[in-house]
Amino acid sequence: MLSRKEIKSLAKHEFVQNYWQCVGACAVVGILIGFVGCLTAGIGALVLVPPFIIGRKMFFLNVYNGKTEDMGTIFPRAFENYGHKLGGYLWMSLFTFLWSLLFIVPGIIKSYAYALTPYILDDCKNVRAKDALKLSMRMMKGYKWKLFVFELSFLGWRILSALTSGILGAFLVNPYHETALAGFYQERKLSALDDGIVSEDELNGEPLEE
Repeated sequence: MLSRKEIKSLAKHEFVQNYWQCVGACAVVGILIGFVGCLTAGIGALVLVPPFIIGRKMFFLNVYNGKTEDMGTIFPRAFENYGHKLGGYLWMSLFTFLWSLLFIVPGIIKSYAYALTPYILDDCKNVRAKDALKLSMRMMKGYKWKLFVFELSFLGWRILSALTSGILGAFLVNPYHETALAGFYQERKLSALDDGIVSEDELNGEPLEE
């Protein structure tokens, strides 16, 4: 798997190539999620927000992979295969919440174990919702700490963003971070395939053994 530095370097390069589309995607989806959350608090937000989160992640995965993206593609993609995405995201949220009831640390650990689930739900469209969680856990075994450190490497940027009242976040940190996270997923998937941790058949929807 590529190093943290290599992933971030590739992510930065692709982000810059699609700068305004990436900035717009982060801003528009962020505003939309906030608006939906305020307007439809509760069940409404629960069923409408997850697809937009997944759609945004797939936008940035395509950016990382060198595809020219139009932020308008997020919206049709968000509700493509809607029930599958919503089900997988809700299962992920539920299991993370239940583990959090055992104190905060188990919940945090599980959130890193499930971190690749939103990408798998769209990138591997034929994978069953619950299997997306299982594949994420398998792919993240031994990599949860690496992802934690990966996230931690953006701390300095987050502090600068806070000092600029979020302006730096909107125009640099947030879209760069999203592209880098998508890169982490892409490189981890390729590495897991090379190492035999997951197979092409499983990513194409072959049911996992219980």
